[in-house]
Amino acid sequence: MTGKADHDVEDFTIDIPEEKLEDMYERLRRTRFPRDFANDDWRYGYNGDYHRQMVEYWLEEYDWRDVERRMNELPHFRMTLMGIPLHFIHVKGKGSNPMPLLLHHGWPWTFWDVRKVIGPLTDPAAHGGDPANSFDVVLISLPGYGFSSPLTEPGWNWWRTADLENKLMKEVLGYEKYAVAGGDWGALVTQQHGHKYQDDVYGIYTHFPAQMSHYLFEHPDAPPGVEYDPVLGLPAASEYGEGEEGWFERGKLFVENESGYGEIQLTKPQTLAALVTDSPAGQLAWITEKRYFWGLEERGVGTPAFEKVWPKEDLVTTAAVYFLTETGGTSSRYYWECRGNPWRPSHGNFPVVGAPTAVSIYPGEIYKPPRRWTEKYFNLQQYRVHDEGGHFAPLEVPGIYVDDVTTFFRQFR
Repeated sequence: MTGKADHDVEDFTIDIPEEKLEDMYERLRRTRFPRDFANDDWRYGYNGDYHRQMVEYWLEEYDWRDVERRMNELPHFRMTLMGIPLHFIHVKGKGSNPMPLLLHHGWPWTFWDVRKVIGPLTDPAAHGGDPANSFDVVLISLPGYGFSSPLTEPGWNWWRTADLENKLMKEVLGYEKYAVAGGDWGALVTQQHGHKYQDDVYGIYTHFPAQMSHYLFEHPDAPPGVEYDPVLGLPAASEYGEGEEGWFERGKLFVENESGYGEIQLTKPQTLAALVTDSPAGQLAWITEKRYFWGLEERGVGTPAFEKVWPKEDLVTTAAVYFLTETGGTSSRYYWECRGNPWRPSHGNFPVVGAPTAVSIYPGEIYKPPRRWTEKYFNLQQYRVHDEGGHFAPLEVPGIYVDDVTTFFRQFR
């Protein structure tokens, strides 16, 4: 692949050296498991019996080379952009006039967690859709995540990633205008495109409509006329209306009970790096526990309910990518750089995100803002509240996700 503006883009094949795999398996075989008791409902964190099952599966059944082969069915590319290594996937659409679409993963995701929507978006006819709705899909590994490594430069966070991506889409790939979609960190990157690069995008689709200052102590982007909870720093319970019962409590539960991981990564990510870089089982535990709790509301309590939603292969693959690329630490620094290198608005306008916006609310999401706030914060053009799915929507409910994206961006073709 040849990039524009003298940017060198190289074809890339994922091919983990055999000695790295052997080292990983040797470490797994020597895992020292913690004592665990009275924790069938995971109330103390990652369940010990399940941890043993997952490590045994990783050793006895999981096949990295088979997953790697399937990963390499996608067109991968690598380059240095803005001084850092960047891995991305670029799949051309098969319709008559594909729209460029920038997709995103978050933490603790990888590009592979978005794989189920790539085919239906780039080749809708092959999946029962209209070929006129096809997209050129671009999906990066966030800086310091997976194969966008090794990252050795500080300062990389979600808003700077939007700068990187804008350069990729316009200067390297040559698109004049593009669509953007994402959740988790990818939602904030997406929203920054709609805030700072409004004229460069058709619109944005976010399924985690979080305030861009949400990890900061000050909120320069708080819409006027919206009351905030003084403790949580989120829109107050009084802002929620009919049909939004329990939404405020869901966000409060997350902040109070499930955000400890974030505080560690916001403050001391390098300490965590010493643990997860040394132990694949530790890396697995650190990120799998998030998948358990971030879908708890719709799924139910306990390991059997969890396994109905999350195949072991998906969980191990995520941990394997982080461990094999040694990015458990640099992906965690993405949090530190959010607070230590804070976002500032590019303008003082409201809505903050001026690009046409589609928002989806999934029932298992960790935080669901009130529609009243959402309408003030975004140039809201499409709003859907779904009956299934959660924080990892493109992996959990790819059909719903694809319909949301396709329906919204059809108006800009």
